[in-house]
Amino acid sequence: MADWRPEDETFWAREGKRVANRNLWISIPSLLCGFAVWLMWGIITVQMANAGFPFTPDQLFSIAAISGLSGATLRIPASFFIRICGGRNTVWLTTALLMIPALGTGIALQDKATPLWVFQLMALLSGIGGGNFACSMANISTFFPKRLQGTALGLNAGLGNFGVTTSQLLIPAVMTLGLFGALGGDALPLTKDSATLIGKIAAGTPTWVQNAGFVWLLLLVPLAVVGWFGLNNLKTVSPNIGSTGAAMGKVLTLYGVALVVSGIGLYLYLPAPSGLGLLSGNGMWAVPPLVTIGTLFGMKAVATSDVKANLDKQFAIFRNKHTWSMTALYLVTFGSFIGFSMAVPLSITVIFGNTHVFDPATNAWVHAKNPNGPSALMYAWIGPFVGALIRPVGGWISDKLGGSIVTQVISFVLVVASAVTGYVMHLAYQSATPEQYFMVFMLLFILLFAASGIGNGSTFRTVGFVFDQDQRGPVLGWTSAIGGYGSFIAPVVIGQQIKAGTPENAMYGFAVFYALCVLINWWFYLRKNAYIRNP
Repeated sequence: MADWRPEDETFWAREGKRVANRNLWISIPSLLCGFAVWLMWGIITVQMANAGFPFTPDQLFSIAAISGLSGATLRIPASFFIRICGGRNTVWLTTALLMIPALGTGIALQDKATPLWVFQLMALLSGIGGGNFACSMANISTFFPKRLQGTALGLNAGLGNFGVTTSQLLIPAVMTLGLFGALGGDALPLTKDSATLIGKIAAGTPTWVQNAGFVWLLLLVPLAVVGWFGLNNLKTVSPNIGSTGAAMGKVLTLYGVALVVSGIGLYLYLPAPSGLGLLSGNGMWAVPPLVTIGTLFGMKAVATSDVKANLDKQFAIFRNKHTWSMTALYLVTFGSFIGFSMAVPLSITVIFGNTHVFDPATNAWVHAKNPNGPSALMYAWIGPFVGALIRPVGGWISDKLGGSIVTQVISFVLVVASAVTGYVMHLAYQSATPEQYFMVFMLLFILLFAASGIGNGSTFRTVGFVFDQDQRGPVLGWTSAIGGYGSFIAPVVIGQQIKAGTPENAMYGFAVFYALCVLINWWFYLRKNAYIRNP
């Protein structure tokens, strides 16, 4: 569309509202599929363990972390796609690309002899779904007037986030059915008890683990058709995108750079035989910044002159101090939501699915199968469901009260809830009957998800308030990229601390970070002489 003036109330009432809402309601299910494919590994790895795939808990945690790192890194180029490639071109192509990891994962899961590197590659490609969030949010931000930013972005992100819950509910269910007949391959018998939402499934039951990948094709194929005909490029936002083919070529090139850099970072991080292990252990903290810097330089290196000029213009956000304050605050909210979504299913399995008895003879804890342990597949979906459901409410409340005051309240909640959760995890991991602490654990994590969901909406509102139209989209994309690294950090940190026998330390560390961000939010937006009072 050549004419787009959302702040003009006459234009908005005449045609702007209709076009904006159509793009929003195509964007939402596309983003939902992006989240589902990106985060499906949190559930798939649980069922891989139940089906007897020959991988250790560390390796399964690493698969989830790989998709997390990849998805966060792909958000870096994705945050700039809308202005250089156009909204329709970007959202359609990045949604269609999800078919590759969906199909590949389904094929890989048909055989327990599939090597680990294949699953790691599929997890890397699943990051395409994580990257889609940045371009989706940047795109929707251009369609709506400032007064509706909180609500529109909250709906897109909140309902899109239901992809997490959708994957956690749908994947266990479709694994019980021969949904695709001969095309889907043979069933694998469970070697351990499993479950769906409605109850447990006994060991020995045939299960179609591969359906966890194949099922998304049922949604992605029709979405590709609807998106192609229903989405719009806005020429006032993306004036120099060129032909459709050229625009999509830019998307593929820049995504390719981010995937290659992510792969290099992971090769340095993962232990042998998957990688060099140079950044394993505490070195994992170096992986996100190294990959981020490498991706930014890689993008500049491969960009054509016109794209490089556009990138230089958008890179101006890095000279704005509010970009960095909002990056930290978004890591608190979305980073927590996405990180816990990835880590909680396996945490339930390892902490509560085993008994923990101290053997004084060996001076070590002995972990054995807990016959009374809860199934992650029955409970892991609840927290992400609550967080996604409440996210639009966070945007709506923030439109009324101001984003920063809402962010401040939920940050205090996160400090307290994460510290208490850590203590409960400590009690459970040193108990022969850890299930007695499970209900408290779940309630605390539901509170953590609810607070992070509300905070997602409030930080979007603050971005819309603080930044102008030129910087708002790139900032939304950039902050979402860095926030997405929570999906790498949380599984790795919690997995490391579980291995060390101190899972509580992970949550205590998160509480300290949340407390620091309380001070950042107050200093920038709430104190008497704040840089920008909001409110």
